[in-house]
Amino acid sequence: MKAFIYEKYGPPETLRMTEVDKPAPNAGEVLVKVLAVSVNAADWHVLRGKPLFSRATLGLLRPKQKILGVDVAGRVEGVGGGVTGFKAGDEVYANLLDHGYGGFAEYVSVPAAVMALKPPSLSLEEAAAVPMAATTALQGLGRHGELQPGHKVLINGATGGVGSFAVQLAAAFGAEVTAVTSTPNLELVGSLGADHVVDYTTTDALGGGRRYDRILDTVGNRSVAELRGGLASGGKAAVTGFSSVAKLLGVSLRGGKDIAMVQAHVTAKDLEALSELIGAGKVRPQIDRRYPFAELPAAIAYLEQGHARGKVVVEVA
Repeated sequence: MKAFIYEKYGPPETLRMTEVDKPAPNAGEVLVKVLAVSVNAADWHVLRGKPLFSRATLGLLRPKQKILGVDVAGRVEGVGGGVTGFKAGDEVYANLLDHGYGGFAEYVSVPAAVMALKPPSLSLEEAAAVPMAATTALQGLGRHGELQPGHKVLINGATGGVGSFAVQLAAAFGAEVTAVTSTPNLELVGSLGADHVVDYTTTDALGGGRRYDRILDTVGNRSVAELRGGLASGGKAAVTGFSSVAKLLGVSLRGGKDIAMVQAHVTAKDLEALSELIGAGKVRPQIDRRYPFAELPAAIAYLEQGHARGKVVVEVA
C-alpha cells in the first residue's frame, strides 16, 4: 500500500510517499481502508520533534513511528478476533493518537475502542475532521464538570479546528458564548453560534472587568494570571494548546485546580456522543481546505502557518 513516511525530524517536506506492507488487524482491531484524513497540530509537532523534550517518547535521534496521522475516515475491510459492532463495508471514523498513529496510509489497523460508525449526514472528508478536534473541544469544555445553561463561556481561538467545534458545543449545551478571533473571521464565528464576538486585534476579551464561568483557551497565548483574572467566582479554565513551552510550563506549574491543561484521549464513547450531536444538527465540522493525498505535506505546511479557519482535510482515495 502507499503511505507517507518520515525517517528523520524536519519540515513537512521530510515526508515521502512510498510502498509499505499492508497491515493486518490484531484481536480487538479493525482493518480500515482509509478514504480521508485530517491533519492536526500533533502531526507537525511530532514531524518536527518539537518541543525537544517530547523526543524522550517519540525517539531521541530519529522517530520511532514512521507513519503519522491520527484522524481517519474510511471503510471497514476486515475485523480481528473479538470485535463486534463492525462489519466489512461499514463507513467509520476514528482517532489513533494513543495507538501509534498510522493514518497517512491507504490502510490502517484501528482499535475498535477508538472508532465509531460515521455520522450518515457527513461526507468522509467531513467525518475525518471530527475526532481529534471535536473531542479536544468536548473534553476541554467538560474538564471541570458539565457546562450548565447560562454559563458564560469564553473561547480563545474560536475559528481554529478545536475552537470552531468548541463554539458549537458550548452553544448546544446552552451556554452564553463569547468567541475570540481575528477581524477576517468575525462573520464565520458568529455563524457558529457565538452570542458575542471579540476581535482580539482591537479588544482584550480578558480586560475591562469581563468575567467568565469557563474559559477554553485553544491557543495558549495567555498567562496564568490573565486567565485567572478573567474568571468569575468559582470559574474554571482549560488550555488545550500552547504558543510556547513557557506558557505550557506556566499552566502545569501554576495553574492549580482552576486552570488545567487538557490533552484529549479519544474513545468510541466520545465519537458516539459527537455523532448524536452531529445527527441532531447541533455540530458540523468547518472545512477550510481540501488536498489530494499526494499533496499531504502541503496540507501540513498550511496548517502549521496557524491561519486555518476550521479543519484541513486530505482525500486519500
